[in-house]
Amino acid sequence: MKIEYSPIGTIHSPFAQPTDMPIQPTGALGVQGTIEVFEAFREGLKDLDGFSHLILLYHFHHSRGFDLQPVPFLDREPRGLFATRAPKRPNSIGLSVVRLDKIEGGLLSITNVDILDGTPLLDIKPYVPAFDTPRDVRTGWFENVASAVSHHRSDDRFQ
Repeated sequence: MKIEYSPIGTIHSPFAQPTDMPIQPTGALGVQGTIEVFEAFREGLKDLDGFSHLILLYHFHHSRGFDLQPVPFLDREPRGLFATRAPKRPNSIGLSVVRLDKIEGGLLSITNVDILDGTPLLDIKPYVPAFDTPRDVRTGWFENVASAVSHHRSDDRFQ
């Protein structure tokens, strides 16, 4: 089966290169960006301004190939790909939760952006804590390293 997606817009950020950028939104606090939603999809923005945060699904457009046991940014040993958030994946789909600041026509102003400039946007979903924040969470190998994400930057290992 072949699956194809078409972008609904483009994400703009201050990050022109995939190195030396935040690796998660919590490491991008205060970083501002915009989303340009293509004209054909702008009607779908109705009622979105009532939400403070968005889930963005996007295409890692600079990612080529993948390794099933990469060494993640926050670790020094290989981990199973699906136990990481490495950008090189069999399907190059990224996910970020960002703050929505305002909507003007088809332009969304967002904050806490950890996304490369020019990234194709696949979908927008409203972040709803009652749906998106599960209880009794375990975070595997991340438990000992998650606090480092706020100051850790990407390097060239996933280019």
